[in-house]
Amino acid sequence: MHTSDTIKPNFTAVRNACKLCAPLGASLVFKGIEGCVPLIHGSQGCATYIRRYMISHYKEPVDIASSNFSEESTIYGGAKNFITGIDNIIKQYHPKVIGIASTCLSETIGEDVPALIQQYEKAHQDEELPIFMYASTPSYQGSHMDGFHETVLASVKVMAESGATGSHINIFSGFISPADIRYLKEIMHDFKLDAIILPDFSDSLDNPHWKDYKLLPEGGTPLIDMKRTGSAKASIEFGTVFNKGSLSGRIKNLKNIHTAGTWLEDKKSVPNTQMQLPIGMGATDKFFQLLSELGGEKMPLCHERERGRLIDSYVDGHKYVFGKRAIVYGEEDFVIAMVSFLLEIGMVPVLVASGGESSLLKKEINKLIEASNAPFDKEPLVMNAMDFETINELSDELQADILIGNSKGYYIARRLQIPLVRVGFPIHDRFGAQRLLHIGYRGTQALFDTITNALIAYKQEQSKVGYKYI
Repeated sequence: MHTSDTIKPNFTAVRNACKLCAPLGASLVFKGIEGCVPLIHGSQGCATYIRRYMISHYKEPVDIASSNFSEESTIYGGAKNFITGIDNIIKQYHPKVIGIASTCLSETIGEDVPALIQQYEKAHQDEELPIFMYASTPSYQGSHMDGFHETVLASVKVMAESGATGSHINIFSGFISPADIRYLKEIMHDFKLDAIILPDFSDSLDNPHWKDYKLLPEGGTPLIDMKRTGSAKASIEFGTVFNKGSLSGRIKNLKNIHTAGTWLEDKKSVPNTQMQLPIGMGATDKFFQLLSELGGEKMPLCHERERGRLIDSYVDGHKYVFGKRAIVYGEEDFVIAMVSFLLEIGMVPVLVASGGESSLLKKEINKLIEASNAPFDKEPLVMNAMDFETINELSDELQADILIGNSKGYYIARRLQIPLVRVGFPIHDRFGAQRLLHIGYRGTQALFDTITNALIAYKQEQSKVGYKYI
């Protein structure tokens, strides 16, 4: 079975893009590294936009420095601003790491950031400097997910050290929530696995209350663990699209585009497994089976019971969700996992949309649909490089019962008068986004309950009878 071809609009403008900028993804990774301060090499507006989005979603203070390009630096280069920015960060924060992300502006004028770093280190060779990490993240070359994965790769290239193979594993978990990361740690503990999770912003972007403000929040993947990534016995990467973005349309051999896991496999001989985000029972089963193989432990009883409760809830809630039509949007790897879950519970995706620009989304959704043997009265639309206005225009004919995605699609749900289940990033109009669970049996249970209750509440609100039982 094949999904319908991508619709080609009769215009070239993007109207309310279904993606965010690449340096935002880079900044998120840097916030998940111990003692790291992100520096955006470009205009002040880029850093302000990123801070606003992250603070609104995570409800935590987020410091992101900027080299603050002016008209002069745009013409003559930003070397002076770069040096000033580094000096200020070291003076005020005393960081262990400075994470540098480029922007469209600095990339367009051809700034050689690695050369600027070398010049700075040479000029301060008698001083103890922080570690510098640099990721090339122009937004014209991809979305926030491209920036995210490029930065994970860049950090591993700087930090990973060769050595005798240890008993630990690497988990490159992708863009999940702080709550998801904490749950991953719990899973690793239960399977008795020593796991390095990168990035780890489970504390740095979801801190307990502070009596005094901390310039550098606690948390982040420890630097000593980042060094150990090069001697792990295995790596697990969640996703199938990763950082291929708009590059996939110009590079014939996608194997030339490295992720952190494939780079470690190539350069450090660390075996790598790429797998779908473990959302839904099937995907979680595969993840837990791999953990059992790596650690030599059977699935712990507590997780067996969570799985059993999830099966029971599928049975109890099936009549409420079966056949319901859903519009799903967000990051490519995230919507692939969500579609897998929706097919598992009998829902019908009618539109799968992402602002990502890889050529892989349609192929991956086709695989899921063919494996599910789900009946479709009409083939679902699967669309890359999508914007919200196009989703809005298409939605009138799709007769969707529910939208599933971030809060940027709320105005579509409001116009259609159907529920929106908020998942992923960004969620600006609800509280507790940083504590949403998506992955594993526990996260799947939370998603199933939320989606089922959203559909029940909608039916109840539309009823002329004020019934109180279902």
